[in-house]
Amino acid sequence: MSQSGEKVKFSDAAGYVGFANLPNQVHRKSVKKGFEFTLMVVGESGLGKSTLINSLFLTDLYPERYIPGAAEKIERTVQIEASTVEIEERGVKLRLTVVDTPGYGDAINSQDCFRTIIQYIDNQFERYLHDESGLNRRHIIDNRVHCCFYFISPFGHGLKPLDVEFMKALHGKVNIVPVIAKADTLTLKERERLKRRVLDEISEHGIRIYQLPDADSDEDEEFKEQTRVLKASIPFAVIGSNQLIEVKGKKIRGRLYPWGVVEVENPEHNDFLKLRTMLVTHMQDLQEVTQDLHYENFRSERLKRTGKPVEEEVVDKDRILQQKEAELRRMQEMIAQMQAQMRMKPGIFIAQPSDCCCHKALYYPFVLMKVRRLLSPSLVTRRNC
Repeated sequence: MSQSGEKVKFSDAAGYVGFANLPNQVHRKSVKKGFEFTLMVVGESGLGKSTLINSLFLTDLYPERYIPGAAEKIERTVQIEASTVEIEERGVKLRLTVVDTPGYGDAINSQDCFRTIIQYIDNQFERYLHDESGLNRRHIIDNRVHCCFYFISPFGHGLKPLDVEFMKALHGKVNIVPVIAKADTLTLKERERLKRRVLDEISEHGIRIYQLPDADSDEDEEFKEQTRVLKASIPFAVIGSNQLIEVKGKKIRGRLYPWGVVEVENPEHNDFLKLRTMLVTHMQDLQEVTQDLHYENFRSERLKRTGKPVEEEVVDKDRILQQKEAELRRMQEMIAQMQAQMRMKPGIFIAQPSDCCCHKALYYPFVLMKVRRLLSPSLVTRRNC
């Protein structure tokens, strides 16, 4: 019996050990620790990136945001703005970091505007690799980019050259989820036509976007159907809004037009709910793909680059030693020749113009100093090593 007088019950059922409780232990530990997720949003200005993020997580990450004018955008470079917010829902804590990229595609020359984004992603990989290789590995903060929402303009006939170049440059570093912005500007037929065109161009250019994993055979039919619908909805055509509008006595988030109301969370109006469901239900898979694929690729390439200079340094040392040995032999031959000439002509030696070693006797002390330097203990030690 326990000190309080209550009996502690232990399971003694036949054939029962207790392994079935392991998932509960993992669940409690994960909930206590909390979760981390980093989402990057990339796209041209005015496509509603900030509004969509605020709508997805019911928060206001950009309360006072400065919008530059047209003159400032001419030579504007891409900036990286990371905002972190702690979100708690039913006792589960999520440390969400949203990385915005203001200035993307705004300048006249946008040829290299995504270089800053690539550098940021690589820097987060580099920081994680450094922390992982350090002594204290228990409290590593994971700031690696797990997912990238790439916003595609609805005012066109498919992908722009900048869209293609960006996704081709980053599809090996981050999970790209294409998103068609401002879907309320398209009719249903225009939306489906644009989706097919975007997918065809993605396939044509060999771009690898994030692929949702297939549902396991032991999953219920509802989850299998949800996965099928989510896969068929890519790229997601979405609408964002932070306004609450009263419709038939009910407050909803949407956009009010003269002809009616577009509801953000209505699946018949746009794919907002599908995008949020995909992000929430596959958040763990996005992190695993980042860890097992993108980070491992970066890590292997980084280790290869780290090993290269070491090999080159060894080759350089060998080449320097060979040059020193050749110079040493040449100096020894020169000294031997000068000593032979001095033995043949006792007294003060004066070199004749016809001699092949003209003026060498004048430099005899300096030659001896150079030979001593070449035969220094440090060099002999390095050669023996």
